[in-house]
Amino acid sequence: MEQFELEQLTDQLSRKYFNKPFNHHVCFNKRLRTTGGRYIPAKQTIEINPKYLLELGTDELIGIIKHELCHYHLHIEGKPYNHRSKEFKELLQKTGSPRYCERLPSEKSKETYLYRCEKCGLTFNRKRRIQTSRYRCGKCKGKIVTIN
Repeated sequence: MEQFELEQLTDQLSRKYFNKPFNHHVCFNKRLRTTGGRYIPAKQTIEINPKYLLELGTDELIGIIKHELCHYHLHIEGKPYNHRSKEFKELLQKTGSPRYCERLPSEKSKETYLYRCEKCGLTFNRKRRIQTSRYRCGKCKGKIVTIN
């Protein structure tokens, strides 16, 4: 998808679901890793992660754009536009926008490490390996052991 196609799609979705034009900038940002997109209020710019289009397709991309448009239109109107605000949640529901985007298949396959507390049995995952001799359980201060 080219830049002008992304701009056209964003404007079409804005007019269809919000009955308002999208008059600012939207672009792909290859540096985004863990998020589908983001709205930058200072620049009034929407950035989209191109990996979502490649790995999950157009439907997921449309959901991400609709989500970011919710942030955009609330910000333009001077209303609270963060994820916790009542107005944002209502607008998501009204437009059928997803609250969160699906995790990328390429990110799901990355290795995680499983740890357990010997004292209370609490288990938790980490993306990075930790040196168990340096850390204790945050719940009961028990010894942590590696499961896998």
